[in-house]
Parts: sequence; C-alpha cells; structure tokens
Amino acid sequence: MKDLRDMTLSEMEELAVSMGQPRFRGRQLFGWICKGKTDFREMKNLPGVFVTQLAETCVAGGLTVVRMQESATDGTRKFLFALHDGNAVESVFMKYRYGNSVCISSQAGCRMGCAFCASGIDGLARDLTAGEMLSQVMEVEAGTGEKINHVVVMGTGEPFDNYENLSKFIGLINDHDGFDLGMRNITVSTCGLVPGIRRFGEDFPQANLAISLHGTTDELRGSLMPVNKSYPLAELLSAAREYTEATRRRITFEYALIRGVNDSDDDGARLCDMLKGMLCHVNLIPLNTVTETGFATSGRQRAMEFQKLLTDRGIPATVRRQLGSDIDGACGQLRLENLKKEIERI
Repeated sequence: MKDLRDMTLSEMEELAVSMGQPRFRGRQLFGWICKGKTDFREMKNLPGVFVTQLAETCVAGGLTVVRMQESATDGTRKFLFALHDGNAVESVFMKYRYGNSVCISSQAGCRMGCAFCASGIDGLARDLTAGEMLSQVMEVEAGTGEKINHVVVMGTGEPFDNYENLSKFIGLINDHDGFDLGMRNITVSTCGLVPGIRRFGEDFPQANLAISLHGTTDELRGSLMPVNKSYPLAELLSAAREYTEATRRRITFEYALIRGVNDSDDDGARLCDMLKGMLCHVNLIPLNTVTETGFATSGRQRAMEFQKLLTDRGIPATVRRQLGSDIDGACGQLRLENLKKEIERI
C-alpha cells in the first residue's frame, strides 16, 4: 500500500493521472491529506471511482497511535506509534513559552552506539520514510488538539544516517501548500556526521542545526560516541565553523553532563577554548537516567555551575528543562525493544 503522506504534491498529481484522473485531482487529494484526513470517503470533492481506487491501493499514514502518556509534572506528552512492520517509535510533545514543539524519530533504533543513550542499545532496525516522520507530527497535533509550532528531529535515530528521507520530510513539512512550517522552526540534531553537516548547510541553510558534543577530547568523546573515531573533534569543529560562516546560522551544541566523566572545570575550560569565536550556543543537559548504561547525572546544581563557567568566558549556554523524564520521554531514554514489547503487551 502506498502511503500518501510520503508523497509530494507533484507525486500525488502523477498518482491521480496514473489512475485516469486529471492532475487537479491530485492537488485536491494533497489538500485533504495535509488537513489530516485519513478516510477517503470524507474527501467529498473526489469522484467515487477515484475514492475506490485510493482505498484499494493507498493509506494516509504509515503508523498507528498505540498509547499516549502525559507527564504529571510538566504536561509533556509521549506518543507510542506502531509501524506497519512491527517496529515502533516514539514522539514527544512539549510546551514552551514560545509555542508547542514535537520531537520526532528518524529511524527505528539507531546504529551510532553512543554509550549513554538507550536508543542505540538494540541497534538499527530500519530507516523511517518521510511519510512516517510527517505522520508523527500530524498525529501528535491531532492527539493533542494543539498546533505544532516547532519540529525537532532529535528522537530515536541519527537523522543524517537517513538523509534522503529526512530531506524529503523537511520539504513536505515546509511546503506552503501543505503543513507550511517555516524552515526556522525546524531543528535537526546529529551526533556529528560531517558529510551530513556540510550537505545540510547547502540544502537547508535556513533550518537549525544541533550537534551532540558531550566530550572535549578525542579520547573521551570517542569512548562515549563511536562516531568520533570517524570524524574526530578537529574535523567536526572545522565543519561546524564552515557551516556557521556559510549560513550565518547559529549552531546549538548539545552537552550531556555525566557525573565524574565530562563535568569537571577542566572540561568546561576546554569546551570554551574549542568554541571560542564560533556562532554557537551550548545546551547543557543533566544526563537522563538509562539504567543499562551505568552512567549517573551530574545533577541540575552542577549544570548551573557549569553554565556559569561557560558564560563567564563568553560562551552562551543554557541548562535544558528536563521535560518528560517521569514518562521516559527525555533525551536518550527512547529504546526500540522496550517499545516493541509494550506494543505486544497492549
């Protein structure tokens, strides 16, 4: 079955023509899909024969909402989605003073193997399609009844390891005839795939880039993030500087604070030296607990001290609000096998 949410306007027009319909029927169909309609019978301006053909060969959305959990502390909502092949992903809805944000997944599982993150424990099952990424946004909007203002591709998976589908998703969600989300309201986070950073800067210079750093030496970062062996810090930071110079866009560096591992004053001083003069911002994250990793969080108090160390040296930094940690919806807590088991139980 074809997933209509995976199609651009022109692809939907071609679909209509292939079914013996005029091209404008594809535009009408595209409009219904972008409004969140999934039942072809509700698309009243489409002829009956076209509706029948669509019902026999297509679906509007390749995932199903299995469960929604709401945090008792901050209103964050986590959605569990079942994919058609038995895999599962999660998305997290968060409320901020500047609007509503949804953090979506780009892969079922992850092959990057970061030592502190639950998402890579079970490896990579498969890439998500552009339509499956778009469906996460649309189903969260439908489930909450609230408009999504910002999309962050920072859930399970490495987005640049699935670049073609990511690129198509960004085009779909930015389409003025579709979801119409502005490029500056889209953020993509990478663990540091340098070719992807360079390509992203060329393809989407108005979107936002976040890079997971988490270490200030190659030895330390390499022990936490295997990607550093392929793209060590010097190469990563060079690509980051090239990105900011070419796009004039600020990079956010994500830095998870792990007690006794990367949270010393010396770590802070090295971080300042590394980022000095770069158009950037550091997002400090007190590590969210993942039992299997054995790592402990530095805690919020140490995060505030680390923040002051950076800002005193001229590096803009904030401490991220820990949203959704009571429902395992925070950064690094989304794990594939646990999701699949939950679906089986449900």
